Amino acid sequence: MSTEMHSTTSAHTAQPAIDEKSVLHRVVEGTHQPRDLFGPTLEFLVLPEEAQNEFCVLRGVIPPGGSVPLHSHPPTEDFFIISGKAQALKQVAGGYEWIEMKAGDYIHVPSEERHAWRNVSSEPLVVLLITNARLGQFFQEAGRPVTGAPQPVTPEDLAHFLTVAAQYGHWYATPEESAAVEIRTYRVSDQ
Repeated sequence: MSTEMHSTTSAHTAQPAIDEKSVLHRVVEGTHQPRDLFGPTLEFLVLPEEAQNEFCVLRGVIPPGGSVPLHSHPPTEDFFIISGKAQALKQVAGGYEWIEMKAGDYIHVPSEERHAWRNVSSEPLVVLLITNARLGQFFQEAGRPVTGAPQPVTPEDLAHFLTVAAQYGHWYATPEESAAVEIRTYRVSDQ
């Protein structure tokens, strides 16, 4: 098992604006189970239960100021940045390091590699996420249906998420561990 997160950045610095709708086929609203993961959202482009698929492809969006907490899981993930800018957290000897990512960049997250995301820009981050069907199933079970306007995170939502994560063998940092890498997470007591 590799313990190093790999990333590549686009070779040129000036890039034309990328319209994510022209890059990815359009997901018809309501047909591919969009899921809310407490701010970031995922839309399934290839559902985990589709016949003969061993992988799952998703379109992910992290809103400005949003983040994905420090975590790890058995499945690998591959991300291609469609539009926007963000920072990806990778594990390094003795700690963690934030990597700047932008449209055209690619990052591979090996199995069990601790990682996180944060969008410190004023624009949404849009990524193409490729993983296995099992992680897709986790997103289906742990995420909430997208309802339009952002919904507050309830203690029940968070408890459900953490229960499902444990069933899938995922690790999530404590709020204190997340704060140490400058990410705010929800506590069950948060309202």
